This record gives sequence, C-alpha cells and structure tokens, in this order.
Amino acid sequence: MNLNKKSRAELASKFGGRCAYCGTPLGDRWHADHLEPVVRELKWVSGKGLMTTGKITRPERDTLANLMPSCGPCNIDKHSLTLEQWRSKLSGAPGVLARNSPTYRHAVRFGLVAEVTTEVVFYFERHPAQATA
Repeated sequence: MNLNKKSRAELASKFGGRCAYCGTPLGDRWHADHLEPVVRELKWVSGKGLMTTGKITRPERDTLANLMPSCGPCNIDKHSLTLEQWRSKLSGAPGVLARNSPTYRHAVRFGLVAEVTTEVVFYFERHPAQATA
C-alpha cells in the first residue's frame, strides 16, 4: 500500500510518534507495518536466493486500518509473523542468547545482565491510539 504524505503523517502520530511495538520515538526513517501480515509471494532467483515477487497473498489485509507505525528494527524482526508468533519469538530470545552467545552468558554470570521472566506486552497494548484530526 502506498501512503500519501497526509496518511503517513497520521499513521506516525497514531501512538504519539512512537513505534507501536517497542515505544521508541520513530524518527525520520520509520516503517508502516501490517499488524496482520499480508505475506508476500517468494521465488528462488539463481545467484540471489529467495526473493519476493512483490505479489501479496493476503491483499484484503493491505489497508490503512491494518497499518502500525514501527521502528525499522521491530518491523524487520516481526517480518511476516502474526503478533502472537512474534510475541512467542521475543519471549524465547533469552534462551537463544544463552545458547548461542558466550558474551551473553558471561554477562549473566557477572551480574551485568539480569534475565527476567515477563509477558511481552507491546506499546500499543499499554497505550491507546491517539485520535487524529
């Protein structure tokens, strides 16, 4: 979905200029993320690997109402996951770090990082959307 300047400004202000997921201020290079993924068709391109064709497999989800303002890191990490799939992925991050990163394990052992078990709650779940005029 191509957003015009006005729609993009309205979307950016939806949560006070913050990422709908982590709450960080958006800045100039933010993304418009599909809350319910549209899922893009992929094809294998010799020498390049798996590439998107640009074709959306769920075009009914490509609406302004389904868009969320997102920082680049959140949008890229969420990718084409549903919100619950992404929440589950995020919840498993400490285990992945503990398994794959000696630096992380050292930081935990020396008390530099404290692992906590908490529910992943997104910014938009704690802060309602702001009305735009």
